[in-house]
Amino acid sequence: MNRLAEALKERTFNFALRIIRFCRGLRCTWEGRELSDQLFRAGTHVGANYRSAARARSHLDFINKIGFVVEEADESVYWLELIKAAEIVTGLEVDALLDESTQLSRIFNQSQLTAKNNAAARRSR
Repeated sequence: MNRLAEALKERTFNFALRIIRFCRGLRCTWEGRELSDQLFRAGTHVGANYRSAARARSHLDFINKIGFVVEEADESVYWLELIKAAEIVTGLEVDALLDESTQLSRIFNQSQLTAKNNAAARRSR
């Protein structure tokens, strides 16, 4: 596995840890519990699905699996935006997680687009 893939594995793992810790603090209200459950699932699945994509058996398998990563990263952005907008949590922690989830979403979206373009180029040869 190349350095970039290893760095993304570490980055998504650290993101999941930060999400776990953040969600612990959300559970003091009913809406916090509900949002915590959703964010917890999405935020921890980013890294798990990325590991799966990194071990894809083929280029098409990678495209399929990276799609799940894109979905979970984007969902994490959504839940964090909602938590912030609803003022359930405010401050630097939610802002930092929102920034990281947005960056991860963009990285994986671009990776998916590149993989799809590469597949199309291979087919047209």
